[in-house]
Amino acid sequence: MNGSTPLPSGRAEYPGEAADPHCLGAGASADLLRGAPWTRFAVVGDSLAEGLGDPLPGYRFASWADRVAEALRAVNPGLEYANLGVRGLTAAQVRAGQEDAAARFAPDLVCVVCGGNDLLLPSFSPAVLEKELDLLFSRLAAPGTTVFTYALSDVARAVPELRGGPLDAGVAVLNDVTRAVAARHGALVVEMHGHPASGDRDLYSADLVHFSARGHAVAAATTLRALATRVPG
Repeated sequence: MNGSTPLPSGRAEYPGEAADPHCLGAGASADLLRGAPWTRFAVVGDSLAEGLGDPLPGYRFASWADRVAEALRAVNPGLEYANLGVRGLTAAQVRAGQEDAAARFAPDLVCVVCGGNDLLLPSFSPAVLEKELDLLFSRLAAPGTTVFTYALSDVARAVPELRGGPLDAGVAVLNDVTRAVAARHGALVVEMHGHPASGDRDLYSADLVHFSARGHAVAAATTLRALATRVPG
């Protein structure tokens, strides 16, 4: 389990990010998170958890998860962070390979993001995916732990030729399953689907699956705004 390395706090060298209305500066993040109770943050899942993506000029090349950990550590310097995400895994593989390690880490904040690779299986079943996510959430949603997940971006808004195709339909199914499981376990859903920036092509890497550096910055800001709703008033 590897924590993040310190990331640069200055933004002058990242003019695109500094001017992006969907991103957050360090001061804005600290204001949102003031009073945040979390001291142990874990991320489990696939490549979206791991943080794959392409660089983009004007934006800091750092994953959404590292950015969230950095922002949390700014208000709680002792924060421990473990990102267990591994590319290419199905939900069942995430559960088999990461569930125990995440539970041993004993997080009080945990993100679960997986299921996209299940869509590629010839035998894909939304019901099977839902069962796997239910089991994973059940293990990690311990008393006193905040769990969050994502409704994935609708990339077809940015690439019209994908509308109505397998990727568009698959993302919709995955998001429906994820929202249903999250609701049963009281988990927070970070809604990237329908986000105002989701129609921007530069939010995505060349593969149209992973975020670009801008996408990671926007996802991190959206996550921090969502987490702020769980900070005691």
